[in-house]
Amino acid sequence: MKTVTKTQIKEAFIKLGLHSGDTVMVHTSLSSLGYVIGGAQAVIEALIETVGDEGTIMMPTQSWKNLDPETGVHWDADKEDWDIIRQNWPAYDKMITPTNTMGAVAEMFRIWPGTLRSDHPARSVAAWGKHAKYLTENHDLSDIFGNSSPIGKLYELDGYVLLMGVNYDKNTSIHLADVRADYPGKHNSIEHSAIMENGERIWKAYETLFVDGEDFVDIGRAFEKEHSVEKDILGNAEIRLMKQRELVDFAVFWIESNRK
Repeated sequence: MKTVTKTQIKEAFIKLGLHSGDTVMVHTSLSSLGYVIGGAQAVIEALIETVGDEGTIMMPTQSWKNLDPETGVHWDADKEDWDIIRQNWPAYDKMITPTNTMGAVAEMFRIWPGTLRSDHPARSVAAWGKHAKYLTENHDLSDIFGNSSPIGKLYELDGYVLLMGVNYDKNTSIHLADVRADYPGKHNSIEHSAIMENGERIWKAYETLFVDGEDFVDIGRAFEKEHSVEKDILGNAEIRLMKQRELVDFAVFWIESNRK
């Protein structure tokens, strides 16, 4: 296992082309990088020191356990207990609710000083920097990854996507292409989450586009054949930087050409 320092992380970011003032969506697997001295803190500090006060960092802070057991997110519970879960799952609180499988960096980032978090009870993001308020405000229940969502706003800002030790199946921005593309199997679903409404905890139903990322790795592989993706090795892992607009626009075309 290779040892990684904060200085090495910053050097890798600069080599990729990440600059002061950039807006970037970051997906990280800390363990894949190796032994990072300082852990998640070192990664976040390296990001902040690279983009600076005029830059913006966004990460997924999803708490998808706050969905109906019927969707399979509570696989470790017996079916006869599903109603108990629906009645007792804690309402989403953006200051408290932990992330689910977003990784150690995102979990620390959500409570980092100056970071803001969106209000979606299952699919939130957190952001720090110049555009943090704009990216995280008004995250509509039914527009998880669409044009008015944080991902859609990142597209408006012509931001970047940074993958650190993860593949395209973790690349949330491709979900914006899901929304924009037309394909035969496209459909909505009814989701449920525990939220606070008018001072009371309720189990809220809302309609949204069905979330599916099974072909995202295929999309990423095809994207890299046609577009420039900056790559470097950091510790034990590959890191990649790309323009989000290029990725989303390509993914729309790919989905419409390949999905059934």
